Amino acid sequence: MATMIWTAVAVAVVLALAVGYVLPRRRRQRLRRRFGPEYEHTLNEQDSRGKAVQELRAREKRFATLDITPLTPSSRQIYAQRWTKLQERFVDAPGPAVTEAGELVTAAMAERGYPTEDFRQQLADLSVVHGRTLHHYRQAHEISRRAAPGEASTEDLRQAMVHYRALFEELLDNGDEHHPQPAEASHEQPALADDSRQG
Repeated sequence: MATMIWTAVAVAVVLALAVGYVLPRRRRQRLRRRFGPEYEHTLNEQDSRGKAVQELRAREKRFATLDITPLTPSSRQIYAQRWTKLQERFVDAPGPAVTEAGELVTAAMAERGYPTEDFRQQLADLSVVHGRTLHHYRQAHEISRRAAPGEASTEDLRQAMVHYRALFEELLDNGDEHHPQPAEASHEQPALADDSRQG
């Protein structure tokens, strides 16, 4: 009888340990798949893996309260046309074009339902479905910040346009469900499409 009790206790302990190990691990794997590179970024920003997981789950909960909607076909067309004109304008006025690119990305975000008042909150909200391109948005924002006092070169500004476009195209794509995995997953930078058309 005692042997059966000890066996049952041992099995219960093993099961508890397995559940305590497997469930958190599966949760982390799910978050890693969902957030992509943003998972590692958050992990590096937090004191522990547990806090990073907590932060990402909090982002998911907040995102669920937002009313994110697709752009209408006509809105998508208008934004695409505005971006084409912006790329053409970049040749003669790179600084203002980059500023306008940031404003255009923000406008597309707002129209889809993302809050846009605070940059850090923008990043957190976008990360839930755009985690694979978020590093582009960070870099574009940083270059744009340096451009204001004239501390960014023309090449920096060109890179800012490339970075802004990575997120801009996803926002227009309305691809929130399929989580596209372009070159950004390996941190490669896309080139401006048909640079020759920019003048």
